Amino acid sequence: MRKKVIAGNWKMNYNLHQSINFIESLKSEILKKERNCDIIICPNYIALSEAYRIIVNTPIKLGAQNIYFEENGAFTGETSADMVKSAGCEYVILGHSERRTIFNESDEIINLKIKQALKHRLKPIFCVGETLDEREKNLTKSVVKYQIENGLKKINYDDILNIIIAYEPVWAIGTGKNATPEQAEEVHYFIRDLIKEKYSSDISDKIIIQYGGSVKPENSRDLLSQENIDGALVGGACLKVDTFIQIIESC
Repeated sequence: MRKKVIAGNWKMNYNLHQSINFIESLKSEILKKERNCDIIICPNYIALSEAYRIIVNTPIKLGAQNIYFEENGAFTGETSADMVKSAGCEYVILGHSERRTIFNESDEIINLKIKQALKHRLKPIFCVGETLDEREKNLTKSVVKYQIENGLKKINYDDILNIIIAYEPVWAIGTGKNATPEQAEEVHYFIRDLIKEKYSSDISDKIIIQYGGSVKPENSRDLLSQENIDGALVGGACLKVDTFIQIIESC
């Protein structure tokens, strides 16, 4: 049985003091009872080290929202894998649709970032998904297959189970629209089958595949009850303690 993983992507929200207050409140709620899922928070860069200080030795794990694919150098404004690792991160979100669409990150760049993360023993949350135009043209599976094949190029058997795949239909992020549980399950099954072809059935059975796309308390239980959906990458609903806790409890 694969364990559910709930990750909260804060995006560009909360300053340092707001972040500290939020994490303290979240930790208090998390510690009230045992949870049967893994919990990850992904604050902004300036809050990472303080977040780690607050959550160390708790069930909450820390993730970054992005890294650069070089070790160091003259890359103004970028942050390396080693930097976020030193701040206490165990995970990093890579290939998020906003990085792909706003910042024009290619599958090749995302692949380099995944390799850099793995080199520094960070666990990538590797995002894939189609736009509304691509879905309406019935291109969902071909788009996802291309992203999987190129994002995971030359990722070996020893590393693949340190990667979480997050299917996030771009048309369902921040729009209020949702993939139905059945639509999401269909793509998750397809992804798992791709991993089986690329690696093995054993790896396919074990790899975690999350769903991301307007996940909220009202739909999380139905989504997480699907056979191949192993958790959620949560956006806006992770910015309130009560809604994030409700999603965690829906596991």
